[in-house]
Amino acid sequence: MSIRRLPAHLVNRIAAGEVVERPASALKELVENSLDAGSTRVAVTLSAGGTQRIEVADDGCGMDAGDMALALERHCTSKLPDEAIENVTTLGFRGEALPSIASVARVTIESRPAGRDGWCRAVDNGEVVRDGPAATPPGTRIVVEDLFARVPARRKFLRSARSEYAACLDAVRRLAMARPDIAFSLEHDGRRVLTVPAGQDRPARVAMLTDKALAENAVPIDWVREELVLGGVAGIPTFNRGIADHQYLFVNGRPVRDRLLMGAIRGAYAEMMPRDRHAVVALFLDVPAHQVDVNVHPAKTEVRFRDPAMVRGLIVSGLRRALDEAGHRSVQRPAESALAMWRPEPVAPVAAAAWPAGPTETPVLERRSLFEPRAHFNAPPPLARAEPAWAPPPQTAAHPLGVARGQVAKTYIVAESEDGLVLVDQHAAHERLVLERMRAALAGGRVASQALLLPEVVELDEPACDRLEARGAELAEFGLELERFGPAAMLVRATPALLGQSDPRGLVADLADELAAYDEALSLRERLDHVASTMACHGSVRAGRILSVAEMNALLREMEATPHSGQCNHGRPTWVKLANGDIEKLFGRK
Repeated sequence: MSIRRLPAHLVNRIAAGEVVERPASALKELVENSLDAGSTRVAVTLSAGGTQRIEVADDGCGMDAGDMALALERHCTSKLPDEAIENVTTLGFRGEALPSIASVARVTIESRPAGRDGWCRAVDNGEVVRDGPAATPPGTRIVVEDLFARVPARRKFLRSARSEYAACLDAVRRLAMARPDIAFSLEHDGRRVLTVPAGQDRPARVAMLTDKALAENAVPIDWVREELVLGGVAGIPTFNRGIADHQYLFVNGRPVRDRLLMGAIRGAYAEMMPRDRHAVVALFLDVPAHQVDVNVHPAKTEVRFRDPAMVRGLIVSGLRRALDEAGHRSVQRPAESALAMWRPEPVAPVAAAAWPAGPTETPVLERRSLFEPRAHFNAPPPLARAEPAWAPPPQTAAHPLGVARGQVAKTYIVAESEDGLVLVDQHAAHERLVLERMRAALAGGRVASQALLLPEVVELDEPACDRLEARGAELAEFGLELERFGPAAMLVRATPALLGQSDPRGLVADLADELAAYDEALSLRERLDHVASTMACHGSVRAGRILSVAEMNALLREMEATPHSGQCNHGRPTWVKLANGDIEKLFGRK
């Protein structure tokens, strides 16, 4: 068969397969056009998750009859005044969205520039069925109906109306988050589901579109490195989710789903939350146009950076600095079910003679520092005289976590703060403190290595050995000393001392795989963090140990001065607070 030129309508349908994957894709393109048109408000209306009807109305600059006709032709756009595509600043620029959508649906466009007459143009699956004047307010209104109705192969791949609606809502939410200066509304099947006003700041808009509790459980991000600027908000580690759908990433105001950026977020939160939990963040990265390529995919959700290492380092550094400043903060969301379990119980009257007359001998640990060698913790607790119950209470105002008043179940420290009651998990809290001390020691210089009595030979394929040999000097900085041993083997002469009795064979094999995937020596860092976390767990004060008041207060004071002490090494909270108002509710005072 000879080569032939494809007809325009078939070319549009082929393009639609790349640009319009589902109703959410079409909706995203239409809303982006509204934003590029200088709108101050965008109203979206959906029916059946967008499969039956998508309507987007704005108050932007509008189009006249000539512009409207061109907008429905492929590769016609007003957003590229010249050929410098690398300097594009608008969300759209390819000129494919409208003709692609119009080739697989019924599309009606009504538009009017300010001070001029309105115009309407209707297209039914690529064929113009109406073209004439229309009475319409300034701006543009586009209606898309029966998407993929004449493309059954695409229609059957759509999910349920509920799933398509969820994808549409997510697309609008991300675009609304990117532009807090613009008002957005979304209706679905006659029900208003989203409304945000114009003129909000970023933290307020992010909290309004994600979780209102994020405002109280997040830290601001403001970090600059050379020409790169990183802003936004990041939830503290204990404010996490089971899926990564609550991570919102923007590059130059464009919502993206970039593996590099998501990997940087995971790296910043490493060892601060469980592996099956995900941080809640909204990051806004501003990059000079010449340092990022947005023309990677027709959907424009992927980008490429000229210097990906710098971008990753900026995000990791910015997030960790902000989380460090959060200090001992931990999410405070007392569950209603937990509060409901607090109930006054009838207490039998006790005769006065039954109460102890004064201080008694109670088995408690002698006052030793929590930071002495572990051998002291293993010693049997001697008998010591308890402090009298009538001792003057310490002042609580100077300490955010309060002062210790006692211990519950030999596991939880009860402390009184100025505005409530604080419960601390002693094992989880001390575990985090030990880990942070170990990390500080690691940051002090080169990681110490432990020479192997008999070097171990690790057999790998030749490309893997080549990768390891090329990064040998860098790996030596981490305490891992390797030497080439033939074409398909590496000789391990020393391993990081912190790993103890490690498995050199498994460590080197994992590192080779990591270098093949990311070309960065990340596995060793992650392994060190993991081992440090495990060592901290075994080296911390255990549940079931009785602590003296001095030891409890020492633990509280160091928590207040230690970053990330609000969560243990596995991401669980180390302390919770019952505010005075909640206590008053339990006793019916409020």
